[in-house]
Amino acid sequence: MSREAYQVPSMGTQNAFSTDAGYGSAMAVDKSSVAYLCGECSARVTLKSGDQIRCKDCGHRVLYKERTKRMVQFEAR
Repeated sequence: MSREAYQVPSMGTQNAFSTDAGYGSAMAVDKSSVAYLCGECSARVTLKSGDQIRCKDCGHRVLYKERTKRMVQFEAR
């Protein structure tokens, strides 16, 4: 019985939280921006890293992260 040595899987340039891996893919518009909802006018705002946290329509500073579209199911014991 021959055993092969364990090899750590390489992820290349991806990490565990990239949108290609499935985490947050429903909320992300592209790889570097995330969609938020304005607390004042309910407009959909996409922000990139380093952008000011402010609605582009009304200037309000309270933004809520959109909920995921994935089904989340917990097992009750």
